[in-house]
Amino acid sequence: KELGEGEDDEDEIEALRDRVARAEMPHEAEKAAKKQLQRLSGMSPSGSEYHVTRQYVEWLADLPWSKVNPDRLDVSEARRVLIEDHHGLDRVKRRILEFIAVRRLRADQRGPILCFVGPPGVGKTSLGRSIARATGRSFERIALGGVQDEAEIRGHRRTYVGALPGRLISSLKKANSKNPVIMLDEIDKLGQDQRGDPANALLEVLDPEQNKSFVDHYIELPFDLSRVMFIATANRKDTIPGPLLDRMEVIEIPGYTRDEKLDIAKHFLVPKQLMEHGLTPERLEFLEEGIDRLVDEYTREAGVRNLEKRVASVCRAVAVRLAEGEDVEIEAGRDFIEEVLGPPKHDRQKPEKELAPGVSTGLAWTPGGGDLMFVEASRMPGTGRVHLTGSMGDVMKESAATAFTYIRSHATELGLPIDFLSKLDVHVHLPQGSVPKDGAAAGVPMFVALASLLTKIRVKPDVAMSGEITLRGSVLHVTGIKEKCLAAHRAGIREVILPKRNEPDLDEIPEHVRKELKIHLVTRVDELLSIALEIEPHQPPAPELTAAG
Repeated sequence: KELGEGEDDEDEIEALRDRVARAEMPHEAEKAAKKQLQRLSGMSPSGSEYHVTRQYVEWLADLPWSKVNPDRLDVSEARRVLIEDHHGLDRVKRRILEFIAVRRLRADQRGPILCFVGPPGVGKTSLGRSIARATGRSFERIALGGVQDEAEIRGHRRTYVGALPGRLISSLKKANSKNPVIMLDEIDKLGQDQRGDPANALLEVLDPEQNKSFVDHYIELPFDLSRVMFIATANRKDTIPGPLLDRMEVIEIPGYTRDEKLDIAKHFLVPKQLMEHGLTPERLEFLEEGIDRLVDEYTREAGVRNLEKRVASVCRAVAVRLAEGEDVEIEAGRDFIEEVLGPPKHDRQKPEKELAPGVSTGLAWTPGGGDLMFVEASRMPGTGRVHLTGSMGDVMKESAATAFTYIRSHATELGLPIDFLSKLDVHVHLPQGSVPKDGAAAGVPMFVALASLLTKIRVKPDVAMSGEITLRGSVLHVTGIKEKCLAAHRAGIREVILPKRNEPDLDEIPEHVRKELKIHLVTRVDELLSIALEIEPHQPPAPELTAAG
């Protein structure tokens, strides 16, 4: 050894011993740390084992075994922070205020395990930061999208070269607290391969009965996660593994209405982007007509992520002019928006002024929010075959088959000859053929389109519909009612036909949208045609189908 090297090593071990003593570890962890320190003092500092052991002890000393950030239990202050940071999202805010209120009454209350499900850009991740700020906790985010190795969650065993703890333990060390808010981002996009299933590792983490003693493979000691507030995020609930879903309290965050987007742009996005680009409202003022155009013609989304990007693009264009020495004071109206961003990217969705017989307007739900979905049916001479095109999934194809079978079995009530199909082929198509489509909710618009085609009576152009149908003629419950009604309202639709069983979901629709939409609730297909078909003076009334059949 070089002169003084031994003293340096002893000083290093002594400093580690002091860190372990100050770490306030539980007895089992302290015992393990002291044992490793004892081994360390007998090792050569130049050996690889020395560095592996020292790193392990450092991890033990740095973990927040007993460090707890005191919760901010002022409900009024928490409400102020949540309102200041986010527009709407009342259900989520109410749930956080409930947690704080219960925590005031019972200090040992476990942290909730929440799961925010909603389309991209509605504020799920930023809401997690606001919750941490409202409760006075530190915030850590773990991105789970594409994670395929269980060791990413549980850590690697120390026998492996370069082993480290998993992301949970690493996040706790970084937070320096055993009660942070930890966001498990994109839990619906977990992968799986031969190295294990990360979803199984998360089962222990998210189970309140088990997470009091979570064991990371690297640390090999139980760590209490029961004080952590876990918040998972997902775009879709149906792709989250069932056992994981059972352990979480799911809060669905729907897309924003057009009016909400305008409010968010004015009060949140524009001030934020002006500040980030070093601009003032005097230099750049977004006029209402400019914001309207950004929402209607340059974005089509359920959230506001792309809207914020467009606002940022306008701010950058003004920043360039200032940097080039221009003394600018710009009012960003319709023309300036187009000058900066180019021609509009999207036409505002509008219903057709007149629909040909065989065309109906359906309502679809996508991860990006609600949308109009036109169903086109055409007839031609043939032998009774049915063609389905437009990238339909299996469930949607079955909906088309169900609608067609119901019409065939009730041909006489529709005023059709029993053998009407023997000399016809029918083609059903959904436009935008490159976009995959699926779901049972297309049953109602498909039935109406086929009935319109075969009776030669047009469908009303300002009526849109959604619902699953059965062979017995029942109209069944579907999902995404709020998003579908918002899409209809945004497009200028006046009447919407929905299943009666979805009546409780109408409470989620904003009041002003409910007032401006005439919503028909139906239980059977018998009721559909008299509402949906266009009855002209020279036409007979639309046939009422009987329940017989």
